[in-house]
Amino acid sequence: MSLLSYLFGRNSKQKDVIKTIKKHELKEILKTKTIQLVDVRTPTEYKKGHIKKALNINFFNQNKFVSEFKKMNKETPIYIYCRSGNRSSKAAKQLADLGFKNIYDLKQGYMNWE
Repeated sequence: MSLLSYLFGRNSKQKDVIKTIKKHELKEILKTKTIQLVDVRTPTEYKKGHIKKALNINFFNQNKFVSEFKKMNKETPIYIYCRSGNRSSKAAKQLADLGFKNIYDLKQGYMNWE
């Protein structure tokens, strides 16, 4: 595999499995389904407010982040968010590398939730 194929193939793969979801779409899904929903902010941020039923897995604690996500079902869609969308975007790329097939990143994060 050439370096270009590796680089562009990887980015292409990530684009195929990572989708941005708007808050109204996520709110509708939450009304009808139980989903894998993860807040990747710090525990302090999470305690100040979070989306109901979201699991908190801190992006900045990489050892725990990887070990907790490895326990989750990679075939089931996973929905993630952070404060503004920056950390969850990075987390989504990492989840794609871990083998998750359907990753939904909340557009503009928790700041845009309410």
